Amino acid sequence: MGTSIFQEQPYAEYLRKCIQCGICSGSCPTIWENTPRKIVELIKSRLIEDVLRDSSIWMCTSCNTCGLRCPRKILMSDLINYLRAIVVEEGKIAGIIQRILVSLFRYGNPWEQVESRRMDWCKEADVKVFSHAKKADVLYFVGCTPSYDARAQGIARSITYILKKAKIDFAVLGTEEKCCGDPAKRLGEEGLFEHLKKENISLFKKYRFKKIITSSPHCFTVLTKHYPELTEKIEVQHYTQFLAELIDENKFSFKNNEELRVTYHDPCFLSKHNKITEEPRKIIESIPKIELVEMKRVRENSFCCGGGGGRIWMEEPLQERPSIKRGLEALSTNPDIVAVACPFCLIMLNDAISFLNKKENVTVKDISEIIASRLTA
Repeated sequence: MGTSIFQEQPYAEYLRKCIQCGICSGSCPTIWENTPRKIVELIKSRLIEDVLRDSSIWMCTSCNTCGLRCPRKILMSDLINYLRAIVVEEGKIAGIIQRILVSLFRYGNPWEQVESRRMDWCKEADVKVFSHAKKADVLYFVGCTPSYDARAQGIARSITYILKKAKIDFAVLGTEEKCCGDPAKRLGEEGLFEHLKKENISLFKKYRFKKIITSSPHCFTVLTKHYPELTEKIEVQHYTQFLAELIDENKFSFKNNEELRVTYHDPCFLSKHNKITEEPRKIIESIPKIELVEMKRVRENSFCCGGGGGRIWMEEPLQERPSIKRGLEALSTNPDIVAVACPFCLIMLNDAISFLNKKENVTVKDISEIIASRLTA
């Protein structure tokens, strides 16, 4: 094992390219700020066993900051995923990671929830389901977190409300929907990812639709970058892209509500992975009496909330989470609302604002929730 990683492409190339400048570690949002460089140093020293035993490989949030800033264009998150895959294959994983992977295989979601509860978020809403409708213009891929997490369910309800107001012909997969596979891929379980992907492709082929929109940037990234069989034929958009287009078409009218200061946190899987930064801002700025106030680190330079790469399910001291740093940055703009466009960011920053005892003054909301609350009846 000591030399195998040097013979494996493209990982051998990554390691040969590394000039040990330390930019990756200086860019890392985790409290273990030497993580990427430490991993490379251990591998170059042929200490692979030490790397695989080191908790550092589980600290990565897959934010891609190190990859964007690396002068040699080394994709450290891919290298870390490769190392995680070795650990997973050998069965040497922590209990929570094993629970996530087992839940994905058993229930088709990482939240250890049964499939029959996947539509609990819309008990009071009349939402068309593909198993009955068979076809629609748009497939709204809700995602696991907006389906099961109590706070994130507001995203799914808001998006469906907005789509109805815009008179969009859409449907959801309901209890047939399964995880896109993002957690499995980020945790190094490629076999499970391929299993979920195969099941999803088979499910998509059952129904007729022209476009997919997702709640989550993670689902969007996986579907667009790792489902080539799908994206060769079907356009996939994050919901902010879709709503920005509807705004261009004057599909919405807004209430003349109170004035609000809103600061927007760019999710890593929108900004850093996909360069989608303007559409969310366009939506916010289109709403009357809302002032967009920017943090210092924005767009591709945004600071990670800490929830990606499986970190949302892992325990660490709350005061040491990246979300606390980001929460403080958001609060420095004196906002009424911290806006996000990702269910993981919503959960992480909501916890951060609570920890910082600012819940009475500042609310964390997904952009979909903001726009839904301001639409005219």
